[in-house]
Amino acid sequence: MFDRQKLEKIKQRRAEWERKASQSPERRDHFVTTSGIPIERLYTQEDIQGLDYLRDVGFPGEYPFVRGIHYTGHRGRLWTMRMFAGFGTAEETNERFKYLLEHGETGLSVAFDMPTLMGYDTDAPEAKGEFGKCGVAISSLADMEVLLDGIPLDKVTTSMTINSPAAVIWAMYIVAAEKRGIPMKKLGGTIQNDILKEYFAQNEYLFPPEPSVRLIVDTFEFGTKHLPLWNTISISGYHIREAGATAAQELAFTLADGLTYVQAGIERGLNIDDFTPRLSFFFNCHNDFFEEVAKFRAARRIWAREIKQRYNPQNERSLWLRFHTQTAGCSLTAQQPETNIVRVTLQALAAVLGGTQSLHTNSMDEAWALPGEKASIIALRTQQIIAHESGVTNSVDPLGGSFMIEALTNEMEEAAYDYFERIDSLGGVIPALEQGFFQREIAEAAYRYQRDIESGERIIVGLNDYVIDEPLTIPLLKMDEEGERRHLERLNRVRRERSSREVAQRLEELRRAAQGTENLMPYILEAVRANATLGEICEVFREVFGIYKPAEVL
Repeated sequence: MFDRQKLEKIKQRRAEWERKASQSPERRDHFVTTSGIPIERLYTQEDIQGLDYLRDVGFPGEYPFVRGIHYTGHRGRLWTMRMFAGFGTAEETNERFKYLLEHGETGLSVAFDMPTLMGYDTDAPEAKGEFGKCGVAISSLADMEVLLDGIPLDKVTTSMTINSPAAVIWAMYIVAAEKRGIPMKKLGGTIQNDILKEYFAQNEYLFPPEPSVRLIVDTFEFGTKHLPLWNTISISGYHIREAGATAAQELAFTLADGLTYVQAGIERGLNIDDFTPRLSFFFNCHNDFFEEVAKFRAARRIWAREIKQRYNPQNERSLWLRFHTQTAGCSLTAQQPETNIVRVTLQALAAVLGGTQSLHTNSMDEAWALPGEKASIIALRTQQIIAHESGVTNSVDPLGGSFMIEALTNEMEEAAYDYFERIDSLGGVIPALEQGFFQREIAEAAYRYQRDIESGERIIVGLNDYVIDEPLTIPLLKMDEEGERRHLERLNRVRRERSSREVAQRLEELRRAAQGTENLMPYILEAVRANATLGEICEVFREVFGIYKPAEVL
């Protein structure tokens, strides 16, 4: 990429410059990224001298897609502004959705409460005291209909952050739209549906890995045939990072999970070009600005290369790594919460410069409570200001070609492949998680990060430096205390008014199908149409598949 004679001159001049620069004081003995990658004092052509531009970088919209999957990037189309929202009752969350849409949000993103995430109805003993605290409660089709009331489902895409019960919640969404006359083929959105990371990061799993992956592939197959606009999985590094992983670990573990899902689809007999274009990813964006940009660029190159080399797809879209980004919840401080606006702005800017297709910006109050209206609007306005006032969307991949960015992109890629080799040596992702590999790696990274904060090596403004002793002054969200009562009244009404005989029949059909090898989505849909509840459907799976109990690994 560079002339050898010129590189030699640069090398000589750099050595002379380094000698002079070393006489000047620096704030630290060494500088590293959050992943521990050393940061050089200065980057030049020397640091990327082995780079072949056409092979390793290329142009936006062209393999290996380092510079983006679309020719014109955000210059052609802005990312979807998708604010994560959900709390209390379906009615309250529906109001928040409409409020955000009125203020310029372009896509919905649903947060569910813990009973829903764990496949329980709100009145189950296991759900006591957890109603609506971390998201909206959805126990039945009736709740889903209220949640989506007045939302133009054929025009607005919806992302739903749910994993083990994802197929059931998706079926409720489909049937709710169906009852309004909106066919499956017009529905666009995403179900997270990524169970592998649950076993070593977020721990919201129900069944063992093998039947859980079977359910995921069922959604791939069903979506390919009936919902061409739907992303049937959002392979999520976000929760891996929130659990304490480094950027390099997030990159490697997320892509390893993704390749595992692709292989499962191939083993089912699916065509690579039929289902892979509808896979999506979900990344975290933390504070280390340049490392985060490099992570996104490396992710596109690795994914394109691995899919091409392993499966030789004929559709170029099968090589695309399309991703949603959320700013780092774990980086927010309860102290001086207004400073979180600045953190979120920098993280959002890194995501945009990294080429995200969709973005959620966290609210300043999330270290205290679910987002309030004012905080949510500030978070949304942050995206809008970046989009329309900053100028960063006027060129495609404006950081491409930076010596530092290209060098860091290479470093992130090398770190990911080192992890791929270690995972393969353990037999793949599922054997590695069962042996506790991912859990140990993340725990050690989290420990190092916390140790650096406590020692003062890593400064967190307002937390371990620049501390101010002041009372909380921002307003916090308060939920309707009568919400749970109304939710339970609706749930009981559903049970009274439905046909118990039909529900029993549909659940028995689902049980028999689960014991076999058929695709389960048609049976789940029939159970939902009969008004079987989330808990009843998941109980069938618990009985057939069993409940996953991890071995002690730490």
